[in-house]
Amino acid sequence: MFSIRKAEDSDIAEIERVMRDSITGISSRSYDPRQVESALKFVAHLDRDLVSDNTYFVVESDGEIVGCGGWSKRGKLYAGSGSSGDDARLLDPATEAARIRAMFVVPRFERRGIGRLILERCEDDARAAGFHRVELMAMLSGEAMYAACGYREVERVAAKLEDGTPFPLTRMEKTIG
Repeated sequence: MFSIRKAEDSDIAEIERVMRDSITGISSRSYDPRQVESALKFVAHLDRDLVSDNTYFVVESDGEIVGCGGWSKRGKLYAGSGSSGDDARLLDPATEAARIRAMFVVPRFERRGIGRLILERCEDDARAAGFHRVELMAMLSGEAMYAACGYREVERVAAKLEDGTPFPLTRMEKTIG
């Protein structure tokens, strides 16, 4: 029913649509309207490095992109964190965790295994690249899915988006080999 493939530059507009749909439809159950509005400004934009690094995926149903997500071998942990000179640094697979990044599903396709499909692909690819651990910064709306996939909570983070809006997150990790 679903197919997964690497994202291409031509998918970016549709990926960002999925991000916006997910934030307004799923994340709005965990965040208040001000937080959702800020997330639409600062989170719902794809980090183009994920596509150019060939580590970002889309899931399609009948030709429609209904989910997206990826992993990164770079220093940036999550969108909305502002930028840092360390963001583009390549991680050391022997000592650092790969990053799971920008996981979103269209609300009408939630709870159908799309997130798990993407996570498994990311973990397999990160493992093949020499990583032994993966970590992510979970939005509150995604915590339960990550926990069901074997991720453990490391810390609660009182994050703020670039406009100062509080945006609580949970740092989670998993050993993959």
